[in-house]
Amino acid sequence: MFFAPVVRTRAVSPAFRSFDRSFERFVNDAFFANTARGFDVEQDDKAWTVTLDLPGVAREDLSVNIEGSIVRIETKAEAKRAFKAAYELPQDIDAAASGAKLENGVLTLTLAKQAPVSHARQIEVK
Repeated sequence: MFFAPVVRTRAVSPAFRSFDRSFERFVNDAFFANTARGFDVEQDDKAWTVTLDLPGVAREDLSVNIEGSIVRIETKAEAKRAFKAAYELPQDIDAAASGAKLENGVLTLTLAKQAPVSHARQIEVK
């Protein structure tokens, strides 16, 4: 990141600070979005494939939890390397049809898309 922190007094309103954070996020997303190394997401009509580099993490120390459209990946407290992340996908995930594989320091998650369920009901017109 190329922005230097700015020291401001308490007299400056919080609106300026939130503007600074918003501008910084905009610049980072616009210029540095494609530089994320070790993380890749691909999708097809049935699933997402998430690839994440986790060198030095053992299979036994890793846990992957799925709740709705959120995937949480974290290591146990006693693991040699600590890692904790959560990703939100645009659609709910079918946890029963999903899978995870850790091979040579690369975690590959295959997250099946859950088919949308329609709750529309037809009623009789009297």
